[in-house]
Amino acid sequence: MLKSYEAIYENGQVVWLDEQPEVQSARLIVTVLESSVPISGKYRSFDSPLAGKIEVLGDIVGPIVDEEDWECLK
Repeated sequence: MLKSYEAIYENGQVVWLDEQPEVQSARLIVTVLESSVPISGKYRSFDSPLAGKIEVLGDIVGPIVDEEDWECLK
């Protein structure tokens, strides 16, 4: 089974962004992604027309209304 891992190649070294594979030796297939925005630290940056123009105002996976107002729970 193939599994993907995200990493950055800097100065001849591979820097893992998330988990790294738990293997001693492996055959790799490398795809180089062109990026106009340099990647810094652990987090990725995306070149987008919305970058810096939007704001998350709260928990985007939480309910929009209080649980007391849910019809299905009554």
